[in-house]
Amino acid sequence: LPIIASTATTLAAFLPLAFWPGIMGEFMKYMPITLMIVLTSSLFVALVINPVIASRFMKVDEKAPEAAVRRRKRRNVLLGAGIMAVMAVLFHLAGVAWMRNLLGFTVGITLLNFFALRPASFWFQNTVLPILERVYDRFIRGALRVPGLVLLGTFALLIFAILLLGANPPKVIFFPSAQPLYVNVFVELPLGKDIEATDRLVKDLELRVMDAIEPYEDIVEAVLTQIGENTSDPNAPPEPGISPHRARLTVSFVPTEERHGINTFDVMEDIREAVRGIPGVQITVAKNADGPATGKPINLEIQGDEVDRLLLVADDVIQYLNSKNVPGVEELQADVKLGKPELIVNIDREAARRYEISTGQIASAIRTAVFGTEVSKFKDGEDEYPIVVRLDERYRNNIDNLLNQRITFRNPANGRISQVPISAVASVEYTSTYSAIKRKNLDRVVTIYSNVLEGYNANEIIQELDAYMQEYDLPPGFSYEFTGEQQQQREDMGFLVNAFAVAVFLILIILVGQFNSVLSPVIIMLTVLFSTIGVFLGYALTGRDISVIFSGVGIISLAGIVVNNAIVLIDYINLLVKRRRESLGLESMDQLEREDVREAIVKGGATRLRPVLLTAITTVLGLIPLAIGFNFNFFTLIKELDPHFFIGGDNTAIWGPMAWTVIYGLIFATFLTLIVVPSMYWLAYRLKMGVKNLLGIRKPAPVTA
Repeated sequence: LPIIASTATTLAAFLPLAFWPGIMGEFMKYMPITLMIVLTSSLFVALVINPVIASRFMKVDEKAPEAAVRRRKRRNVLLGAGIMAVMAVLFHLAGVAWMRNLLGFTVGITLLNFFALRPASFWFQNTVLPILERVYDRFIRGALRVPGLVLLGTFALLIFAILLLGANPPKVIFFPSAQPLYVNVFVELPLGKDIEATDRLVKDLELRVMDAIEPYEDIVEAVLTQIGENTSDPNAPPEPGISPHRARLTVSFVPTEERHGINTFDVMEDIREAVRGIPGVQITVAKNADGPATGKPINLEIQGDEVDRLLLVADDVIQYLNSKNVPGVEELQADVKLGKPELIVNIDREAARRYEISTGQIASAIRTAVFGTEVSKFKDGEDEYPIVVRLDERYRNNIDNLLNQRITFRNPANGRISQVPISAVASVEYTSTYSAIKRKNLDRVVTIYSNVLEGYNANEIIQELDAYMQEYDLPPGFSYEFTGEQQQQREDMGFLVNAFAVAVFLILIILVGQFNSVLSPVIIMLTVLFSTIGVFLGYALTGRDISVIFSGVGIISLAGIVVNNAIVLIDYINLLVKRRRESLGLESMDQLEREDVREAIVKGGATRLRPVLLTAITTVLGLIPLAIGFNFNFFTLIKELDPHFFIGGDNTAIWGPMAWTVIYGLIFATFLTLIVVPSMYWLAYRLKMGVKNLLGIRKPAPVTA
């Protein structure tokens, strides 16, 4: 039952995460779903498969074997290793390299296990653990003499950890940022520039970029240039359609393990410096997004009614914030701009009436010339392809040719086919307009956005910008709001807080059902609170960045993990108390002597010392490769004798905060389970008996003759 309860509490911690809404939920929900499936499978293995395997292979006697037995085992191991070595040689001669390597590693692991790991295991179990148990016995007896002081000291340590984190606050980031896999240089010329002008500028930029990346040519995989299409920043507000005044240069890098320790953030900064100083052009340098697109780190929405005033206010806000010289802001831009060229076709209705032609026919002719009209379909088997007729590109991009195009129609007056040039019934007017008109909740909105330079924290910059915006005098009817990544961060933080509350509630319900009481679950739930001491101290002392997403997920995961050892420990203490009560023929725990209960607590802690320590050690060791980025390819090791080993990588930057959060909390939670939980159990027992004595409801111990 304790094993089922322990697994259920871990599942309860991850269950709320499976209902994560929004785009971040689509990105993260596979982790809790996978973990729940694996944990459920592990419960089946633990209850059904492991007992069968243990009954067949597990050795109960932990003492070192006799000399004769050791010699026989050594002979068997050497014989087996020799047979596999001979087989490895045969496979080598046959040219089967992977089988040779596999057998060779098997021989090495077998010999290492027999001559090194097993003796070390015997030494640890028969020498180190008994010493730890003796030290723990003295330590826990001392703690049980002052359980109230232990509990107060733990609360004091929690307060100290919070104050230390506040005095030495790490950076709080929304989503971890890995080294760039590729760097984008977004180029925007003034509206109205044709694609030839953009191409000329981009050629100059290409030379600058190539000069900047020349020292890093070994890690640069490719440089790609796009003009007119697919040039917008995916994290910026969308810009539909073809944009001949925009371009994008993309510098892609080789995988992390092939970069020889070069940080691609440095390459990105060199590229940023190289493309600066071009007047009249907006240039933004950005890395690839880590995770789902959530908008720009700086995303300020200005809302109002009048479009003209809104654009003026947005432009004034940009100038105002630029005057404050906030460090870390790359370049503030507005997603709606003035000056977009516009061609207005004015129809002369009198002339159209004279030629017996409708305005609809004129509009249809212009649309067909510019955008095309589907006239039929071409069938190829089951596939259909539209046939679109429109003016050739060299003509439709020339206004004179477009106006000289003839409209062919049947004259309703005489029934004859007539042709009239568009210029005879229409004229054109050159003007400019907005690049777009955008609305949010029925209000017109302009978005001011920017990237954050490497080494700066977006949350700190937003706080500074918000302070300046509160001092800015917005006209009546206008408002502002920080959205984009900041809005997503607020929504996800709210969800994680709610998910943590739901997880704690589910765990508490499971514990109440397990222990059929409230006192033991409360003791166990306090370990969840106290485990955050390790998290706070870990981040405060190491200075690692706190990720809203992954550190938050780590804390929720920690809640499901730390209760497991406490469940097993308290369940075993209750079992020892029950055995002692039954051995004395008592009906209730109330009738036990205090010394009997204390000895049960000490014995329970000493008995569970090994599994608690081993559980913590194995969990921490299992998370360290994820935390530090321990990359090791076993397949290439067997096939090519090349493990492709390296430390770091993109996964470390993303999943590292979650792993370190669990490691910090679990290390301290081990101390909690072994010292604080028994102390709280003993303190709760004394308080319970004191209250019963005060109320006169404690059952007296039987009188023996």
